[in-house]
Amino acid sequence: MINLGNLSPNKGANKQRKRLGRGPGTGHGKTAGRGHKGFKSRSGSGIKPGFEGGQMPLQRRLPKRGFTNINTVKFSIVTLTQLDSLEEGTVVTSASLIEQGFAHKGLPVKVLANGEISKAVTVTVDKVSTGARTKIEAAGGKVVDAETK
Repeated sequence: MINLGNLSPNKGANKQRKRLGRGPGTGHGKTAGRGHKGFKSRSGSGIKPGFEGGQMPLQRRLPKRGFTNINTVKFSIVTLTQLDSLEEGTVVTSASLIEQGFAHKGLPVKVLANGEISKAVTVTVDKVSTGARTKIEAAGGKVVDAETK
């Protein structure tokens, strides 16, 4: 009777792995299946990503354009429409915007003039665009600069 204690795979279902470089008796001694000489017989060989058989690789054939500015600052953008959803007289800070889910943690916050604002709010964030500043002040709100807070 067959049970879990005496189960075994069918004959020929499992194949033993090749043990390379273990002497001539194994049939895979000496050169260990790598053949004689050539790139693939050497240690550390292996075709690197992007190698095209000696042809000039694509990443070197294509022209390079522009540059990446390493000093660029990424901002978390907040619009006036989002600020309008807050209550009248609210003091808006970077921390409160992160808490509301309008801004991302770890990034400086910038308010842009997208949309309209009808409520008077006090905004204290890292940056405010000129258009957003005029719209906030026109609605009766106030913008406190980050440097003076």
